Amino acid sequence: MRVKLSGLFFGMLIVLSAHAQDIQFSQYYQAPLYLNPGFTGITPQQRVTFNHRVQWPNLPQAFATYAASYDIFIDELRSGFGIMATTDKMGSAGWRTSTVGLLYSYKVKVSDNWVFSPGLYFGYGTNGIDRSRLRLGDGLEFERDGQYYSIDPDQDRIGRQSYFDFGSGALLYNRAFWIGTAFHHMNQPNLSVLGDVSRLPMKGTVHAGFRIDLSSGMLRSPSYRVSYLTPSVMYRWQGKSFSQFDMGVNYHIDPVSVGIWYRGKPWEKNVINNMSSDALIIQLGLYMKNLNIGYSYDFSISELQTTSGGAHEISLVYQFSTKPVQRSVKQKYRLIPCPTFNSKEGFWN
Repeated sequence: MRVKLSGLFFGMLIVLSAHAQDIQFSQYYQAPLYLNPGFTGITPQQRVTFNHRVQWPNLPQAFATYAASYDIFIDELRSGFGIMATTDKMGSAGWRTSTVGLLYSYKVKVSDNWVFSPGLYFGYGTNGIDRSRLRLGDGLEFERDGQYYSIDPDQDRIGRQSYFDFGSGALLYNRAFWIGTAFHHMNQPNLSVLGDVSRLPMKGTVHAGFRIDLSSGMLRSPSYRVSYLTPSVMYRWQGKSFSQFDMGVNYHIDPVSVGIWYRGKPWEKNVINNMSSDALIIQLGLYMKNLNIGYSYDFSISELQTTSGGAHEISLVYQFSTKPVQRSVKQKYRLIPCPTFNSKEGFWN
């Protein structure tokens, strides 16, 4: 890629502006630890998740995002512990943001049916570009081992930035309803790669969902298949200039689900006086004994609809157990539920 140095710094401003907001997942309930630290350990077993999103594939060097996490509930401590890693790549200059963090949550039994789960996140991140992939076209560059380097001192201003990150969240739930809030980047880390200060604004999230059983009271037969709806909403904001609203519903007839979702702000008008909308999302899911598989596609309904190509996203959630839960623990906490988008029984049932 050949660019003038001034054009490079102009592009850097665009990239920094784009990264002033966090990555997002359309299947946010399939990335529970990324959504809210309060979800840490909310599983009857151990859990591994993987999420991959490709956004705007028709544009050059589309956004590619990966996230992976592991969490476990320790019943003796009534606590959940987790670890999560994310990486986000964009552009031909190899701009990448990567994070790794530890999560913790504690389960408080509010009543026989309700649980309160506060959580914390402590992370470390790094971001910046791959300078060896830049072609400045200024006559001051040279090639070595297939990579390009510049002797222009101004290029030395472009580096990578490392930072610590802190977040918190809380979740209140029973077997059929959950509501939570989370606050990420509470310390507003500095992300500037130019040697100055560019703070990442704190992100706030409020989300809720519930389950509606469509087969209550029906006589179950050997061929009976559970069916239900899981509506959910999420509102998030970051800094003073960004906010977004997601809402939708999944229909389940185990082990399959299909859903339709909307992302945007219907109460606002955009620059051409139309309703401010981002995407309509179609989701498909397969819920097996220990493995959940999800796929979604975002149909862009904003001004980018003819050029962006929307977004593809896949998710995998695998639950496993290394030892059975002790019977005494089951009896003590059997009434504490687990919020879920499928019909599997949760822990403490």
